[in-house]
Amino acid sequence: MKAGVLHAREDLRYEEIETPKLKVGEVLVKVKYTGICGSDIPRVNGDASHYFPNILGHEFSGVIAETGEGVTTVNVGDRVSGVPLVPCLKCEDCQKGNYSLCKHYSFIGSRQFGSFAEYVTVPEKNVVRFEDSITFEQGALFEPITVALHGLQCLDYKGGKTVAILGGGTIGLFTMQWAKIFGAKKVVVFDIDNDRLELAKKLGADAVINTLEEGFMKKAKELTGGKGFDYVYETAGNTVTIKMTFELVANKGEVCLIGTPTKELSFSVSEWENLNRKEFKLTGSWMSYSAPFPGKEWELTAHYVGTGAMKFDDSFIFRKMPLSQIKDAFELFKVPGQVKGKILIDSEK
Repeated sequence: MKAGVLHAREDLRYEEIETPKLKVGEVLVKVKYTGICGSDIPRVNGDASHYFPNILGHEFSGVIAETGEGVTTVNVGDRVSGVPLVPCLKCEDCQKGNYSLCKHYSFIGSRQFGSFAEYVTVPEKNVVRFEDSITFEQGALFEPITVALHGLQCLDYKGGKTVAILGGGTIGLFTMQWAKIFGAKKVVVFDIDNDRLELAKKLGADAVINTLEEGFMKKAKELTGGKGFDYVYETAGNTVTIKMTFELVANKGEVCLIGTPTKELSFSVSEWENLNRKEFKLTGSWMSYSAPFPGKEWELTAHYVGTGAMKFDDSFIFRKMPLSQIKDAFELFKVPGQVKGKILIDSEK
């Protein structure tokens, strides 16, 4: 089969390798599309790959091409989305259903060969079937959609309250939609890109705020009658927006940091004092799994994408590129701000 094989930093080659063989309990997926995740970029353009040679790719959709011995829940021809985490299922965290916190996990597309290839083998539990009405492009976005839902539910989320989403990227816009699906009274999206803010409104945001505009914080608080937001979700991993959550949240509100920071950050005494004075709850979110594995995040994603309640827009996808051009795809990320949306790698071209 053809695959995009990473041999060293910035040494990504389109080449022919042996098609993987099935083990007991595994399925062979003929890959349709794989999204390039933000975590893939430092593995190719930096030093974050666990080993070489490696095949990355974990946000994927495809069709079951073959089933191994003992497989009973899926069949050849099923349309599926890939579930990348492979938890040990034995440690204390796994026994509690906290698979994202497993310390002995493997991960398809980083710790074992992934889907930047024509075929990938995964355990039976690591695929989720979806209906014919769902496109393979949508199926390749299941993983980031589940990340957004997991983050939403890391707080004691209840409908009828106000929600702030900091960051209008892919995860932010999915988080915004989940907040609406589960009954938010008002959802406001914050970003610095007016195009992303317009898309947020198109997808259902009640209001949007450009944080580069003068007086944006006053405007934001006015949207809540001066109280601040009941729930605040940070999805950008940016120092500025992380600090902003402390100011936007209401007294006794809740904050979840979904975005992954890439730089050290510090708080002034007055900034940190918001945590004490407001007595708000602060937590993080990691991946997208719950019991029974892979969890309600994946079940609900398949359901709400199928019903159309989880909306898509063409601008979610920045570009589709053939597997043969995978090196060129990662070159695009070297220009800051050039890639706006998801790049999908087409394994059939």
